[in-house]
Amino acid sequence: MSADLTARPMRRLPRVSIGDRALWSFVGRRIGHAVLVLFCVATVSFFLVRLAGDPVRQMLPPDATAAQERALRTALGLNRPLAGQYVSYMTGLLHLDLGQSLFFHRPAFDVIAERLPATAQLAGGALVVALVGAIPAGIVSALRRGTATDTSVMAVVLVGQSTPAFWFGILLILVFSVNLQVLPASGMGDLSHLVLPAVTLGLYSMAMIARLLRSSLVDVLGEDYIRTARAKGLSGLQVVMSHGLRNASLPVITVVGLEIGSLLGGAILTEQVFSWPGVGRLTIEAITYRDYPLMQASVLFLASVFVVVNLVVDLSYAVLDPRVRLS
Repeated sequence: MSADLTARPMRRLPRVSIGDRALWSFVGRRIGHAVLVLFCVATVSFFLVRLAGDPVRQMLPPDATAAQERALRTALGLNRPLAGQYVSYMTGLLHLDLGQSLFFHRPAFDVIAERLPATAQLAGGALVVALVGAIPAGIVSALRRGTATDTSVMAVVLVGQSTPAFWFGILLILVFSVNLQVLPASGMGDLSHLVLPAVTLGLYSMAMIARLLRSSLVDVLGEDYIRTARAKGLSGLQVVMSHGLRNASLPVITVVGLEIGSLLGGAILTEQVFSWPGVGRLTIEAITYRDYPLMQASVLFLASVFVVVNLVVDLSYAVLDPRVRLS
């Protein structure tokens, strides 16, 4: 036979028709679910943020009179009934108006937009750290399955997945900033400022991706075409890199896509530990200042990241596999 038996037969992707009713029904349901989730998040956050305390007393000096307090409360619109405030807030959301920040005296959307590049930079750095650490760990562990190397790598991965980010960040600061004095402990600047927060934020993702990659590779390495490739004299690393990794990457790519949303939305503690001027730290500042509109906008933004990423993953599945939308 002249065919190359080491190459796995590629499955033909199903054709996607613009008039596919099942596809559009699936897309409509998923978009509807996403809108419903965001509506629930906006509603719950509106009422929960008011448990943080009264912003009027936070903004006024301790010796402020009752008349001054009433005047400021009226100016901020907080003297209105809660139901009226809620209706105004939801009406503003329909026009993409997140409200006016009480502390910064600017639209909450503009304040978040200023901090978003810093969070995106941190999330991007954390994703690079996660992939650089996870891919070699997953490959080595799969190739040495059942050996001491496999056990050691998975033990380290498990520790990384179980370590709280804030504790790990403080530990990195003590070692590399305080004792060794080779990396800055806080702030945003050149690439050296990104190293410690990126490693801290990417630790959990690295551990999870490494475990998933190992599991997927172990399943793929048991296939017939892998045994054929080995019989033709290819080394274990060549088999993995040429055939196994490509076919084991689909679930990993899916998780990586979801992790992008997690990294963008889960940087609150990391940004606080390293004084990183991103959306996560802005959320903490909004809680400290009892800035209702900014708190609501920050929570809605973080929730939107998760919802949009999950929606994109769901829709990509529907396009690639008709069984998803027909189930």
